[in-house]
Amino acid sequence: MAAYTKTASVMALALAMSGLAACSTLNRLNPLAKEDAPESVATQGERISIVAFDQKIAPSESLAGIDFYIPEAKTVASWPRAGGPEGAEIDHVDAAKDFKVAWTKSIGEKSKGLSQVLAPPVSDGKLIYVMDGQAHVSAFDVNSGERVWAQDLNPDIKRDKDAFGGGLALSGDKLFVTSGYRLVVALNAQTGAKEWEKTLESPAHAAPVYNAKYVFVTDVDNQLMAFDTATGDPMWTYQAIVEPARILKSSSPVVGGNVLYAPFSSGELIALDTNTGSPVWQQVLARTSRTNALSEIRDISGHPVVYRNEVFAASHSGVFAAMDLKTGQPRWTVAADSINTPLPAGDVVYLATVQGELMAVNRDSGQVYWLADLNEGEAKTKKSFFGLGKEKKIGIRTVWTGPILASGRLILVNSDGKAVAFDPKTGKKTEELKIDGAAFIAPVPVGDKLFVVTNDAKLVAIQ
Repeated sequence: MAAYTKTASVMALALAMSGLAACSTLNRLNPLAKEDAPESVATQGERISIVAFDQKIAPSESLAGIDFYIPEAKTVASWPRAGGPEGAEIDHVDAAKDFKVAWTKSIGEKSKGLSQVLAPPVSDGKLIYVMDGQAHVSAFDVNSGERVWAQDLNPDIKRDKDAFGGGLALSGDKLFVTSGYRLVVALNAQTGAKEWEKTLESPAHAAPVYNAKYVFVTDVDNQLMAFDTATGDPMWTYQAIVEPARILKSSSPVVGGNVLYAPFSSGELIALDTNTGSPVWQQVLARTSRTNALSEIRDISGHPVVYRNEVFAASHSGVFAAMDLKTGQPRWTVAADSINTPLPAGDVVYLATVQGELMAVNRDSGQVYWLADLNEGEAKTKKSFFGLGKEKKIGIRTVWTGPILASGRLILVNSDGKAVAFDPKTGKKTEELKIDGAAFIAPVPVGDKLFVVTNDAKLVAIQ
């Protein structure tokens, strides 16, 4: 298995292939295709920098030896959206106590070429819903792993034969699905039957979200659209700055009351009125001076998190921020590059960075408690041709996704096909578990289990 290929499928700029330039749809998917990129730049909000951008992140001396509070673990009965239940503070879950694989099931087409498994699973507590790399949606029993139904949403259109991505959101008896095939679909969650279907102008790589009235969908052109949940009729749209350079992994908005907190590949985080789509506030999570082309990608590909009157979010362009829920005003920022979702838990916020570091940050000040090297002692080697000769070290970086705090462990999954546990107070590695293939989707808690979808299109239940 080529670790480099797996790393490239998430971190590298997907679809950077000259043969795709002739197709307009696929050209929009190509993050290196900057021909149509606008020259406008969003206004930068005022920021309070805790770590200077030209400094290496380091633990704060003033926090050395100081303990912090972590909430008690609680059972999460369902996981209806990519970001979890609306209004619930998911900080410490009571799941995966044994840290063993309960069962593994194939969900369909694995990641290969332009077919990518990107959709986080969702669940009502009885069934867990997943989508493979070719828009095949399935429902499995959470206890036995038995497949209950399957629905093929691949339209088999020549124009979109190489489309990929999308996601799921569960609302009562409706399962909303978006896909790279330019579709948003409502399925009956119990049977998989279609209730309505709408065609989009551009592919959607991120999962949808919803409230009582609307289902919200973001396409690859950074257009956010609201559809009526009952009929699929379009209601309003909001156009953010178009930014073709993006990470393959995409993030969904988060609903908090009457406000939608929407991340975009431009580095914009915009709070919108859910009824009208009018902006309430906006911030740009991007550093203005970077040293290489890859670092100029501003994408916010981890979900924003609403927690105790604040919004936490991190961008690939080196801004990890805590913002006031009502005004968007940053309380602090840390110069950390990430494609992951921050995890606030009590007095601390955890974040895994692009560089393979896991940090614990004081939730009030942004100062760093500790910083752990996730790849410590994991140097990659390769043998010479035909496996002969001395092994040599090679520069392959493991990609880490997560964390989730479960039963007193910080758990991340990685591109080496492992789920790895760390001590939440110190960052020390405590356990690891082999799963069936590389994983680029964070674990999802349902009941007493964590569920992981791998790059090889396997659904793994960890008990």
